This record gives sequence, structure tokens and C-alpha cells, in this order.
Amino acid sequence: MRGFSSYGGGYSPQSELFPPVIKWLLIANAAMFLLPRIIFANLDFIYSHLGLVPARIWGDFYLWQLVTYMFLHGSMWHILMNMFILWMFGSELERTWGSREFTKFYFAAGIGAGIINVIFAALRPEMSLIPIIGASGAIYGILVAYAMLFPDRYVYVYFLFPVKVKYLVIFLVAIEFFSTYQADGVAHFAHLGGALVGFLYLRYSWKWKLQKWPLAGFLQRLKTRAANKKRGEGSQIMDEVDAILDKINRVGYDNLTRKEKKILEKASDRLSKHGQK
Repeated sequence: MRGFSSYGGGYSPQSELFPPVIKWLLIANAAMFLLPRIIFANLDFIYSHLGLVPARIWGDFYLWQLVTYMFLHGSMWHILMNMFILWMFGSELERTWGSREFTKFYFAAGIGAGIINVIFAALRPEMSLIPIIGASGAIYGILVAYAMLFPDRYVYVYFLFPVKVKYLVIFLVAIEFFSTYQADGVAHFAHLGGALVGFLYLRYSWKWKLQKWPLAGFLQRLKTRAANKKRGEGSQIMDEVDAILDKINRVGYDNLTRKEKKILEKASDRLSKHGQK
């Protein structure tokens, strides 16, 4: 993965630097990188049993490999880049969606990437016995999700060149697509699989899941009541409330400014008092 950093994100002094699931994933990946190297002189056994070996999925039914392969990495650079991107982009997704939804998304992207790699391995027998390791499939899912939610935010490629994240992700996915037939030891199909699952997950599930978000019921009631009461001297406030609620639908409650959150609180108090009269 290429080095880059972002700006315009949702981190603030009130936000956690390491959200709970991101922290757990970082610790788990670090442990799975260090402990086998301390305990075993040779990692072949670990890779063949916990890495994703397509022939063992369809031949021996080693289904756990669809999960465990995400926690193995072949080199220090491999794990550092994946964990850096997981933290930089995944942290905001977790803050936006909540820990439970982010966990579901992360494993859906990683497992989906593994399944797609297994399918393509059936078409290319030379791939069937090669262990696939690494969180890169899930990472590509995170990158696509971030680009879909925040397409016009900028990232610094190699910390120097600013580019909108949507263009960067399109470029990275295109590179993976055109690299699929290179014998370079990189699981390009897994990367593409993670990107595809990330796209489909947001494209077809996000709006439905937003309706089940714990805050969504309150926000929908607030928006309905605001629309019914948009008249007289309160109309300007209700216009602001509508705009804020639309923003929540796009980028999540945690990405509101302090002023926008105060406007919501005041509107909620006002509607509550009105309802008690």
C-alpha cells in the first residue's frame, strides 16, 4: 500500500484517538505478528493452517481460514502499512457508524475478499495452494467506504501531494485490476474483492442500516415535527435543523460541528416544551 495521510476528517479533541474496535484490531494483529515469530522457528505451519489456502477451503473445509488470514502478515512493512491505513481511515468510519456496525463491515469486507479470492483460485489452479495472508482485503473495503462517504476530502500521497480521496481510491483499485495476472506474490483478487464488498455494502445496505441506528428514530421524529412546525418566527431554526439532519444522513452525527449539535439540542428542547403545553 502507498503512503498517504488525510485532512478534513472528523477527529476532534473530544474524539477518541483509537476507537475501541480499531484498538482491538491493532492489538490482535500485532499479537498475531509477534507471537508466532517468538514461539515458532518456521512459520510454514501457521501460514498453511491459519492463512487462506483455497484448496483447503474447498477440499478440507478449513472455513476458519476466511477469518484468521486477516490477522497474519508476512513482513513488518506489510503490517505497518495495513495498520496505519486501518487506523487513519477506519477510525472515522467507526466513529461515524458505531463500533458494532464497523465490526460487521470490517469482517464482511475481509471474509468477502477471501471468498472472492477462493473463487478465482478455482479458475487458476496455480493459486490454489498458495497461502493468502494479510488484512489488505478488509483495508480496501475501508478505503472504498471512506471514499463513498467522504469523496471530496483530500489525502496527501506520500505526505506531499494532495488528491481527493475518491480519485486516489479509483486509482488504487485500477492498479489492482490491471495487476491481477502478474505473478508478483500479491493477492490482487483479494484486494479487488474487499473493494467490491465495501462498495456493495454501502451501496445496498447503508440507507437501510441508517434507519436502524439508535439515534435515527429520534432524528426522524425531530425532523417530522420540525416540518410540521416550520412557520412563523421559528421557520429559520427549523430550516437549519433540516439541513443538519440531512448532513447526519450523509456523514454521521459525530461529524457535526459543536454549533450544529447545539442547534439540535435547542430545537429538541423547544419541541419537547411545546409538546408539554
